[in-house]
Amino acid sequence: MRKTLRHGVRQYTAVFESDPDVGGYTVTIPDLPGCISEGDTFEEALKNIQEAASLYLEVMTEKGRKFEDRKRNVIIAPVQVAV
Repeated sequence: MRKTLRHGVRQYTAVFESDPDVGGYTVTIPDLPGCISEGDTFEEALKNIQEAASLYLEVMTEKGRKFEDRKRNVIIAPVQVAV
């Protein structure tokens, strides 16, 4: 989900996944395919994905890609699986 807050600022849904074996978080933004980062703490992962997304948008804008045209909705929901 993307929401324009003010000129030049956009809001995206980020998905943070913790790794109990190694520690830290991996984070992706589904609306920005291939935009992925990580951090040892949630705060570090948040800071890193903000920087990664900013760079991602800068590069894609330079390539002429328009993000206003994307109409992708992300639904995050628990899923029960029988085992």
